[in-house]
Amino acid sequence: MIKDYRVLRELAQKMAEIAYLPVQDEKKILWTANNDLKPVRPMVYIDQLPWHEINTSKEMQMECTDPFLRVMEHRIREILYRWNHFPCDMVVEKRIDLPREIHNLNYGMTINEDVRKTDDANDIVSHKYHDQVATYEQLNALKFDKIWVDHDLDAKHMQMCTEIFDGILPVRFEGIQIHAGVWDRIAEMRSVEKVLWDIIDNPEFVVDLVNRFVDISLDTVDQCEALGLLDPELQYVHCTGAYTNDLPKDGMEDGPKSHNVWAFGMAQMLTTVSPVMHEEFEIDLVSRLYERFGLLYYGCCEPLEKKIEAIRKIKNVRKISVSPWADIDMSAANIGSDYVFSCKSKSFLMGAGSMDELNIRKQLEDAAAACKRNKTPLEFILKDVSTVGYNLDYIDRWNDIAMKIATSL
Repeated sequence: MIKDYRVLRELAQKMAEIAYLPVQDEKKILWTANNDLKPVRPMVYIDQLPWHEINTSKEMQMECTDPFLRVMEHRIREILYRWNHFPCDMVVEKRIDLPREIHNLNYGMTINEDVRKTDDANDIVSHKYHDQVATYEQLNALKFDKIWVDHDLDAKHMQMCTEIFDGILPVRFEGIQIHAGVWDRIAEMRSVEKVLWDIIDNPEFVVDLVNRFVDISLDTVDQCEALGLLDPELQYVHCTGAYTNDLPKDGMEDGPKSHNVWAFGMAQMLTTVSPVMHEEFEIDLVSRLYERFGLLYYGCCEPLEKKIEAIRKIKNVRKISVSPWADIDMSAANIGSDYVFSCKSKSFLMGAGSMDELNIRKQLEDAAAACKRNKTPLEFILKDVSTVGYNLDYIDRWNDIAMKIATSL
């Protein structure tokens, strides 16, 4: 344990030196301006990376032996690696965040699946989910979780880390962020193809299916509020900067409430349905969950350019994902200056053993031009990078391309 403490203190000292650089406050100001729809320039962030590959680098070699302290070591090494290789618009805060020991935060689900993998070290695998909500009997059998926190273990971790990082950086527990996209969870409980047929053949069942998942999610939000697990100080929402002046500050006397925080939602499996059906089976049903929160990030990999008018019905949307498969010009025109255009870079252009810098640059430049024409706040986001074929420099090179474009505008 003495070695673990020494290793962590040395790493934290490096992190503190970075955290106190003036650029951290400058980046927070830029994120806040963009998220408050008063952009200075496009913002850039990188997330959801193949850490199983990055972990082979010399900088990520672990030294701690205690299981929890190894978690903390990896977190700090990850921050340092990001800063040294692809800092983009990341912010290094003047604090150490500890994960809490939270149990049964499952949104009422028990996953039953078969998986296939090509790299045993990679946690991105192929899933074949078993159908578990094909009937009303199965649907009604879904239970609300009983979420609980291991306060004794939390206290032990806090005591250890307070001692380790004393005099370097303050320590706090981080909270959770609610994934409000119920359709992502439905896709893990019933075949996408079968649900799409249900929309045509049995729409009443689909309405009841979605409402059941919304009810379970709302109960999850209620429990997280009661347990004090929500966190208005989280830095990121769905892989993008969360800094803003527009989240309400009231009502936090006995812990943050849902209206004090961001959430994110999506309906990726409805990609092929019409805007009218998207509105009927997603927006109209799930808005009562979405609108519990102060601000909402909407969308993920599904193209949404033809569905912006329906999304406008959700009162608290602030950012809209523009998928690699979306029409950039139509997206910017329909988003206008009302939301942040969250441009998802084509991560597949760097995942097949080569890196297509020409087309990566073209997508980002096209997005910048479209957003300039429409006065649209813009962010460049690289995510869903399941592999770079162990060519770690690809991520560094994407950082350089995106930052050059963003800072030249």
